[in-house]
Amino acid sequence: MLVQLSIRDIVLIERLELDLGGGLSVLTGETGAGKSILLDSLSLALGARGDGALVRHGQESGQVIAVFDVGMDHPVRLLLRDNDLDDEGDLIFRRMQSADGRTRAFINDQSVSVQLMRQAGRLLVEIHGQHDERALIDTDGHRRLLDAFGGLSGDVEAVAGLHRVWRDAERRLKKHRAQIEEAEREADFLRASVEELQALSPVDGEEDELAERRATMMKSERIAGDISEALEFLNGNASPVPMIASLVRRLERKSHEAPGLLESTVNLLDSALEQLSNAQMEVEAALERAAFDPQELERVEERLFALRGAARKYNVPVTELPALAERMVGDLEELDAGEARLQALTAEAEAAERAFFEKAKALSASRNMAAEQLSAAVMAELPALKLERARFAAVVTSDDGGAGPEGIDTVSFEVQTNPGTRPGPIMKVASGGELSRFLLALKVALADKGSAPTLVFDEIDTGVGGAVADAIGQRLRRLAENVQVLSVTHAPQVAARAKGHYLISKSGNGKGKDDTVATRVAVIGPEERQEEIARMLAGAKVTAEARAAAAKLLSGDS
Repeated sequence: MLVQLSIRDIVLIERLELDLGGGLSVLTGETGAGKSILLDSLSLALGARGDGALVRHGQESGQVIAVFDVGMDHPVRLLLRDNDLDDEGDLIFRRMQSADGRTRAFINDQSVSVQLMRQAGRLLVEIHGQHDERALIDTDGHRRLLDAFGGLSGDVEAVAGLHRVWRDAERRLKKHRAQIEEAEREADFLRASVEELQALSPVDGEEDELAERRATMMKSERIAGDISEALEFLNGNASPVPMIASLVRRLERKSHEAPGLLESTVNLLDSALEQLSNAQMEVEAALERAAFDPQELERVEERLFALRGAARKYNVPVTELPALAERMVGDLEELDAGEARLQALTAEAEAAERAFFEKAKALSASRNMAAEQLSAAVMAELPALKLERARFAAVVTSDDGGAGPEGIDTVSFEVQTNPGTRPGPIMKVASGGELSRFLLALKVALADKGSAPTLVFDEIDTGVGGAVADAIGQRLRRLAENVQVLSVTHAPQVAARAKGHYLISKSGNGKGKDDTVATRVAVIGPEERQEEIARMLAGAKVTAEARAAAAKLLSGDS
């Protein structure tokens, strides 16, 4: 509920701190005292359209703060969490309005859009005036109110779940049917492609392996001639090896004739012969390694070119050919098995549709029962509200063609204000005063179902008095047993039934140079309250009789 309202520099309000309690509270005061300013300020804190004209004359900006105390499971906390906002403790709505028209919104000191503030505000407060049709003009709202009255939220959620299942099944069926139709248009190409790719049988990593083998063989071909020349030089007729070997033998024989002269030379030549022999073996090995089969190179190139040709044809990298082949095989298999799959998906969608409509029709029956009960409950409230000749009906209209997450029903609240007149939608048939009383009867019938935790009624008792005003007061008091109710009223019968009474007054007349006009709000005690109700009864001149009547009204409020 709304626990505090703080207003600074808004229209005629310079500074106001208002603490509010539960139950029924009334705001009274003479005409022009500024009761509408209070509601405009509250609306501003709930996300209403800003206006620089709301800022108090001579000030650059104004501010309204509304503090709410709601349960941790209230939907507004989920909304705030979904928008990454802190929702711990009291919820503090703050609206800054500049005289130049700029406006800023905050929830728990975190900057938010005005749209989010308005969305959250609607979950916390409903403001209903004599000409306010918002609660009754939205037929979706009628359905939600009826479902809340009938305790049908679980059934509605079940229907919404079945509707999702049905729509998902329809989407899968539609997608598969489109795939089948597309595949059938390309069936010949698909089969030829599958045959070609299966014959090619590409393997992951094959392109890199083939390219490496081809490069190696081509390099070997280029250097094999040089290796052969080297081997011919070492092994052929021109090889220096025999000459060096003959020279070593001759020097070895001569070395005995001159000791110490040739041993080192002979050793070096022996070593050279050994190195040449080793080199000869390495060259032979290299030539063997460089040897390749030209036909193998041809086979590698043909395979590599075939893979790359297929990749160009299907406009994919060679590395994706195996996956493409697999996908095409799957498409072909799906095409071949398409009818069976199509039949299965069709059966699935039809079963989901039947399940949805079965539950939706059951929900429709429950709504019709709830509509009868709600209509009777509202009708029971009408006579005391001077609507004894009127009729109210919650009308449920079912249409399979209009199936949606909420079922197959539209709900409208229809009234007949007088016998002989044509029943019609409540917002088109009822006058402003009648709308307010119908709304009150509806709210009382609903109790706290489908309602915000705070209800504000702005002069819904205008144009009525006596027993009707007393009946309005009784119903506001009953309604306040379940939710917080604030009522701006001119009816003493309503004011007398309140738990809290706030007097709105205006100081100054603005005629003097330094005389400013300001609106003030004060909580009044028993004596002041009796005097205010007496004023409401008698007018400007309060008489002893008016005070006695006020005391009687208040004593009947015990």
